[in-house]
Amino acid sequence: MTSEDKNNVVSRVESHDEVSLTDEDLNKSGLKFNETQIKEYFSKLSDESIQLFLTKTGHGTDINHDNKDALTFDLKFFLDKIILLSNEQTLEILTHAIHEHEGDANFPIKDWNFINDLIDQNKLELNYEINFEAKLTAVLIKYHSPYPEVRSVTEIVDDLNEPVETIRSYTLAIIWLIIACGIKEFFSHRFPSIALSSGVVSILMYSNGKLWEYVVPNYKFKLFGKKFELNPGPYTFKEQMFASLMTSVANSNVYVSYNIVTQVKFYEQNWPLNFGFQFLLSISTQLMGFSFAGILRKFVVYPVRSMWPTVLPTIALNRALLKPERKEIINGWKVSKFKFFWTAFGSMFLYFWIPNYLFQALSSFSWITWIKPNDFKLSMVTGFSSGLGFNPISTFDWNVATAVISPLVLPFYVSMNVFLGMIVSFITILGIYFTNYKWSGYLPINSNAIFTNTGKTFAVQNVLTDGLLDDEKYQNYSPPFYSAANIMVYSSFFMFYPFAFLYNSFKEWNTIKFAILFIYDNAKESISSIKPRRFVKIRTNSDVDPSNEKSTEVNKGLANSTLSRFEDPHSKMMAQYKEVPDSYYWLILIISLVLCILCVKVYPETKTPVWGIFFTVAINFVFLIPFCILLSVTGIQMGLNVLVELIVGYALPGNGTALMILKALGYNIDGQAENFISCQKTAHYTRIPIRAVFRGQLIGSVIQVFVFLGVVNWSMSNIDGMCDLKQPQKFICANERTFYASSVFWGVIGPKKIFDGLYPTMKYAFLIGFLVALVFIAIRKFAPNLLPNNFEPSVFITGLLHYAPRNMSYIIPTMYLAFGFTFYIKRRYIAWFEKYNYVLSAALDAGVAFSAVIIFFAVQYHPKVISWWGNNVVNLGIEGGDGQTTLYNITETERGYFGPERGHFP
Repeated sequence: MTSEDKNNVVSRVESHDEVSLTDEDLNKSGLKFNETQIKEYFSKLSDESIQLFLTKTGHGTDINHDNKDALTFDLKFFLDKIILLSNEQTLEILTHAIHEHEGDANFPIKDWNFINDLIDQNKLELNYEINFEAKLTAVLIKYHSPYPEVRSVTEIVDDLNEPVETIRSYTLAIIWLIIACGIKEFFSHRFPSIALSSGVVSILMYSNGKLWEYVVPNYKFKLFGKKFELNPGPYTFKEQMFASLMTSVANSNVYVSYNIVTQVKFYEQNWPLNFGFQFLLSISTQLMGFSFAGILRKFVVYPVRSMWPTVLPTIALNRALLKPERKEIINGWKVSKFKFFWTAFGSMFLYFWIPNYLFQALSSFSWITWIKPNDFKLSMVTGFSSGLGFNPISTFDWNVATAVISPLVLPFYVSMNVFLGMIVSFITILGIYFTNYKWSGYLPINSNAIFTNTGKTFAVQNVLTDGLLDDEKYQNYSPPFYSAANIMVYSSFFMFYPFAFLYNSFKEWNTIKFAILFIYDNAKESISSIKPRRFVKIRTNSDVDPSNEKSTEVNKGLANSTLSRFEDPHSKMMAQYKEVPDSYYWLILIISLVLCILCVKVYPETKTPVWGIFFTVAINFVFLIPFCILLSVTGIQMGLNVLVELIVGYALPGNGTALMILKALGYNIDGQAENFISCQKTAHYTRIPIRAVFRGQLIGSVIQVFVFLGVVNWSMSNIDGMCDLKQPQKFICANERTFYASSVFWGVIGPKKIFDGLYPTMKYAFLIGFLVALVFIAIRKFAPNLLPNNFEPSVFITGLLHYAPRNMSYIIPTMYLAFGFTFYIKRRYIAWFEKYNYVLSAALDAGVAFSAVIIFFAVQYHPKVISWWGNNVVNLGIEGGDGQTTLYNITETERGYFGPERGHFP
């Protein structure tokens, strides 16, 4: 169907009544027909239509003409809307969906083709009878969601009186936030790291919430004129979700941790141990991320296209724990989601002991290298630890198979794009290495470290004087050198930034423009002292008692809400709750800027100019919108760390300390913002009041800072040998090593020396990204059929980045899982997928996390080693670091080192 045809359809349907949502549409009392009439309509449907109806709404197939009484409320709701929907309204909804979701790879391809064929076949005429499938598709799009994944974890109605912010929910959230933040920070310096995921914390809070429900007496009291109850009754789904959203602040590290540990352990500086410096830098970066999240919510929370696949497992898990469900048969399965979760969780909890402790070769299953352990080329191509990991059966460890992306969570096209990108990167890295491009053959092929010209780890202290680059020391020491994989990774980063910014801005321009215009309108109203503030009439739930104190967060008929401009049912239901004024977030941003300026002024050792702070914030304003849109649609997250360090390296050459300070700002703003925004989308799907989320996230952010500061300082003082590669408990600071390497490469040495002398071709990656973006923009504009919806070039480029230290061994098993669940099962057994898929993903993640914590404290903290072939084989030969580990031997060179002549380094 051509674009002109679609526009003709739009013009034809404009004369018909607009299909809009009313109070009754989104209310439990909103059925226009009584149950007898709905059942009568249902009884007239063919068996084929009933099968289609149950499948597309995520129900089992055990409902038929004979047991119409088994129809659930949501099924009655959809049937009610189908009966009401006219042919013209159906056409209007479907045509609008085609325009709204043009280029949306998440939109079900079967529905997309069906809608286009339907409109094409009827030659733009309105005098025909539209079939049942068309009306069903229109109803699901208009009154629920176009995405079956979202429909599987969200409700079509909302209970405004369900308790949310209670003493119980706050108490549980704060306790588990402290625990989760503490564990995450403590184990973040270990490789592999350990953390309590959102799923694990949800399970623990659920157990505590139910215990509170049965044990704690309901003591009532008044505070500041408001009534409070110690135990308001049954532990509710919204209490659980609110507490989960508050604790999810711990999902992101306090990025300043890398600054402090790197400066103390690698730069050997003591001044970063000052609590005042640590507090000012931590709280300012955290609050900046929080303020950006509020500012960006109009772009990536409220729009329907912002599906956020990464938040769906959390919702599915909590629904399985707290929401009752109808007993039904789903593709032959009768088990409830609750029992299914605990079965999968228990199975993974027990199984994870095998690859993680008893038979560790199952985790890094580098069986090809075991055939010839000392074959160098074989190890470089297939090695799990030493090489690029091209191995068709590389692991039996869920933790490894989900290390790059979540195969059960992200859409299949995302997994495939990442996989294809990694294939291209694999071939390129081999070419770089075996041609010895830029002396990479003298170094390990897939390392994230930086090296000297003798192959040793680069020690920055040898080139610094008073924290700045000393050229004389540098000329007598060595430039830093990247491995072949790191050359590819950083070149891909440089290509990604211009491409993603241009291409995603063009692709999602309507979303961006809508949000910008709304912000502009709000700004005009806010600064105008003459014109009264406009209010928009929205619906209220007829069941709400205005005197009910549980409803204080509900708008009573008037609302100045962004959500009032969105027509989807999720936004309409959330428009009932009071919005958080943008001025709150701008005020927090100003406060955080002041604190950050104080930090660099009070502590001149940072060597960081104030203009650098504003410059970094400006970069986030420019790039964060398209990057957040990419994350909200695909689930792929990209940080601004590399871009910030590159620009700062040019502006402040030789200053690694300033680069680290500004990099913390640059990365933490977007990392924290994306975490907070994802939580806001979770709240959007689960109807948690907007202001409750604001309070919970703000309180959680402040608590996280104090927990982090306590844990990181205790760790540096009490963990013997912390950051040593041979630290017995594996606290080797792998992330800090990457952070250190970047600070040296792009801060101390600086991009000018890198691009002018060491790696001159890297800079052309920016131009390539820019030109490729223009090509894809031209294709989308002038020949859109050449670019299939399921090819996402931005995601493809991110696939180039997943090396050093990861490799193909981490993505190949991911593809098996992705194909099985998000491709085959989703298309063949959609009802099973909607009911069990996200529950399974959350259960397996939770099982791994629980098991890992128990294993660590039980048998690894005080090592209880099991020595046998299944654990020792991973340390044999080149995989274990013995024998030839580089393509060329440095000692055989004429000068005893490689690269530029000493004394003439770039």
